Amino acid sequence: MTKILILGAHGKIARVATRLLLEKNDEELTLYLRNAPRLASLHGNDRIKIIEGDVLDEPVLEAAMQGQDVVYANLSGDMEKQARTIVRAMDKAGMRRLIFISSMGIYDEVPGEQYGKVLDPYRRSAAVIEASDLDYTIIRPAWLSDTDEISYGTTIKGEEFANPHADVSRKSVADLIVKLITTKGQHVRESLGVNAR
Repeated sequence: MTKILILGAHGKIARVATRLLLEKNDEELTLYLRNAPRLASLHGNDRIKIIEGDVLDEPVLEAAMQGQDVVYANLSGDMEKQARTIVRAMDKAGMRRLIFISSMGIYDEVPGEQYGKVLDPYRRSAAVIEASDLDYTIIRPAWLSDTDEISYGTTIKGEEFANPHADVSRKSVADLIVKLITTKGQHVRESLGVNAR
């Protein structure tokens, strides 16, 4: 049974991914977030453990990683510092697999768009992950919607981002995350753009 640590577990994509994992698979989930009561509705599920903590609290984070197989990070804020803390904690815990949510545009892969400083936290955190020795996959979704559909395509780093002006559903991004979690060795050390079809 795969054990998954979800960082930023109250995030919208993370909640959809949690639901899909609970519906389709038998993975055990550890949900890590700063305000645990936000996920009170999930208490009592024997496949879920909830930990209240900040990703920047390295000892708590490292303890949460013990016995886990996959870390999926869905964060905001000081993403570069968070990425550094995650990499250090994973190294100390002997963990390898990381799925990390970023944003389209961090490699200037959207023709005609210059997103500027707004993407700097995403750029810097992705650079930290890429410089690590982890088995990472960075996910760079287009603008997001709450449409109840799964319909998406992917591009890899170095390719032009496809269909960048159409919103991709959070459910589509969550579907990709579930596939990466449940299929060993898929897209390791790659950065994937996720676009609407």
